[in-house]
Amino acid sequence: MPLKEFLVKKLSLKLNVSERIIDTVISNQFSTAFQATAHHNTIELSGFGKFTFSQVKAKKAMEKFNAQVALYNSIISDPNSSKELVNIEHLKPKMR
Repeated sequence: MPLKEFLVKKLSLKLNVSERIIDTVISNQFSTAFQATAHHNTIELSGFGKFTFSQVKAKKAMEKFNAQVALYNSIISDPNSSKELVNIEHLKPKMR
């Protein structure tokens, strides 16, 4: 049983409230918190904890992603890789 379901069941029994209502409240709380991360670098959930966006880790992750994009673009533009692309295009219709 996933942790969320376990906690919802325990809380439901303790508070004598429907599991559906507790699940809806928890989902809404975390959905709203996730949306807040688009505009704020820190969010705090009362009684749960504080989350901080790390600029240093984000910069490292972005460098990694940009390196991957550059690698993929170089593979695509390489004339020798066109053989692999033909094979991919050949297999695509068969995979559906």
